[in-house]
Amino acid sequence: MITDSLIDHMAQRIGGRHLTFGDSSADVGLPAPEPNKLFLLYLHVPFCVVLCPFCSFHRVEFQRDRAKKYFHALRLEIRKVTEAGYRFDEMYIGGGTPTVMPDELIATVRLVRDLHPMSRISAETNPDDIDDSKLPQLHDVGVSRLSVGVQSFDDKLLQEMQRYDKYGSGDDIRRRLKRVQGTFETLNVDMIFNFPHQTEESLRNDLEILTNDINASQVSYYPLMATNSTRRSMLRTMGAVDFRRERGMYQQIVQHMLAAGYTRSSAWCFSRDNNMIDEYITDRQEYLGLGSGAFSYLNGNFFATTFSINHYLRLVEAGRTGIVRKRTMSRREQMRYYLLIQMFGGSLDLGAAERKFDGGFRRGIRSDLIALRLLGVIINRDGRLQLTEHGYYIWVIMMRELFTGVNKLREEMRHNISQENV
Repeated sequence: MITDSLIDHMAQRIGGRHLTFGDSSADVGLPAPEPNKLFLLYLHVPFCVVLCPFCSFHRVEFQRDRAKKYFHALRLEIRKVTEAGYRFDEMYIGGGTPTVMPDELIATVRLVRDLHPMSRISAETNPDDIDDSKLPQLHDVGVSRLSVGVQSFDDKLLQEMQRYDKYGSGDDIRRRLKRVQGTFETLNVDMIFNFPHQTEESLRNDLEILTNDINASQVSYYPLMATNSTRRSMLRTMGAVDFRRERGMYQQIVQHMLAAGYTRSSAWCFSRDNNMIDEYITDRQEYLGLGSGAFSYLNGNFFATTFSINHYLRLVEAGRTGIVRKRTMSRREQMRYYLLIQMFGGSLDLGAAERKFDGGFRRGIRSDLIALRLLGVIINRDGRLQLTEHGYYIWVIMMRELFTGVNKLREEMRHNISQENV
């Protein structure tokens, strides 16, 4: 259908499918911060005990001695950017599995808290780590939101994901989540829909566990994303992805979550309260990423740190940061990125957008806005662009394309590892 073709074309254009570092300088360093500006700090911990076949994030197999050196370097890098004038009031710790060494993570969070006035801290973890005795200490040191990567409670799907042997059955995971409920201000459960062998009944069972049994304060339901780097392993262990089923499953999720009393914090995040979400970039337009495999977005530029752990350690020990690549976005790309991220949260203030882009926002992406209105994706209500119900699913596609673009950047960075002397 012509409508589907238009949406696919727009998703690739707005979603950043063609992001690339290209011939970017291999030694760009850290840009100077704007005076008196508070940023969000993202920390990346790439170590995992299990390397899931569908995951395209930068992750490496956990080795205790190597990970300990890494956390030490990460704390050195935090001190470096603090000395350079950066100030942070919010932090997100992702991976990998940040809780793979709880004592090191606690020491890192404590350092950031000592240096910066943190208002909110979010950390990711996996189901087996929520049994760790150190978990309450994460709360005591300031972590307010814990995001647990569950993906599904269906034992068959967990086996296909190669997670069953390490993290236990769906029933094991369910019991652990119930035990930790109430420890943190927000307990987010990360789920995935549209697995090749996921049925409507399986999805319904997952939803009922989340809302009727665990009573999770927040659920993030991501569409399964097949990338060049994961497609082969996914096909071997999980089967081929059928995107024709995606819309129906998304509608099933939305109907269930809204009926259970949740509100949409973003196109795929559902909360009982106004909680911090995984897609922190929705309300934080600029952020600095530290650690091997982290990205930053500052003043219209994307920055990437080295994906080589050894190279990262050498850079930090030499008194530098791990940032090695830069991509400067055109003015139109910046506008499209702003549109994408703001609308992901459901709406965009046109007045704020015009002020940000010196009165040129609507004019700069006029064709995109017209097409989105004609396709019934957005409406203008009192100076705010808002997603229609149809538009929410379209924005799921848009964000999937953004992540596809970011995954392309990750693949570029992985290719550079051999040049950086692993």
